[in-house]
Amino acid sequence: MKINLANIKKAKNLLNKRECVAIPTETVYGIAGNAYSDTACKKIFRLKNRPAKNPLIVHYYDLKKLRDDCELNDNFLKLYKKFCPGPITFVLNQKKTSKISKIATNKKKTLAVRFPKHPVTRILLKYLKFPIAAPSANISTKISAVTSSEVKEDFGKKIKYILEGGRSSDGIESTIIDLRKKPKILRLGALEIEIIQKILKKKISININPSKISAPGQLRIHYSPGIPIRLNVKKIKKEEAFLLFKKNKINKTNYYFLTKKGNLKEAAKNLYTILRKIKKDNYKSIAVGKIPNKGIGKTINDRLLRASKF
Repeated sequence: MKINLANIKKAKNLLNKRECVAIPTETVYGIAGNAYSDTACKKIFRLKNRPAKNPLIVHYYDLKKLRDDCELNDNFLKLYKKFCPGPITFVLNQKKTSKISKIATNKKKTLAVRFPKHPVTRILLKYLKFPIAAPSANISTKISAVTSSEVKEDFGKKIKYILEGGRSSDGIESTIIDLRKKPKILRLGALEIEIIQKILKKKISININPSKISAPGQLRIHYSPGIPIRLNVKKIKKEEAFLLFKKNKINKTNYYFLTKKGNLKEAAKNLYTILRKIKKDNYKSIAVGKIPNKGIGKTINDRLLRASKF
């Protein structure tokens, strides 16, 4: 895509004034603010109607600035070298000298950090003198936005500026891994656990439903289109939308398909957009057929399960 430096400069100027802007990433769009500023971080929480207990992910350009805020370790450096920039978020111990706003971390001594791959946001981060806190661009508990127009649908004029970056290529949030002690997955995401395990050469435990929220994406109710969802359905009810993994020969108006040929990455990329479309098409509920529970299919099932708690 063509990079518009004037747009990036506009976003930079607003962020310098502690305002919030929407930014594109390869996973989903984010609502960004200066991670060192209490004022900016408070604005993010207000815009999203986000619970204070739900910490923010902080985005960096490279290791140089991160070293000011976090303690790095061998597991982190292995994964950083292999996957960054990319759709993985690391939970690390914060340094006592870190300038990160306590609003962003809910006063925790840990920090969730990421290095986004999207070229527009990478240039923006390179221009800035601070990292940016940037949770997904959606109202809390609702579906994340994967295009600038979806951000506009959700926030209208409440958001100062939306930095255009086209459609998010992954379409689903980053995988979150806690690397403070034994590696532990805190949120399933766009990067499969199996690939991470190969690099670390060890089995990784999963704790995506803790008693206390320790990372984004762990709320019981999340990613909801705002209508009821039933999972693993074989027979649908009258006037119900039917969301299926793979396209079949039945061509009814209430049938929606995540992928044409059974590609899990394509299904993940299409998930949020199709859920939004079903809501716009005025269906009052969604029945979901069985989704393969392997690789990124586990992430899709996690998102649908949390959405079904509506």
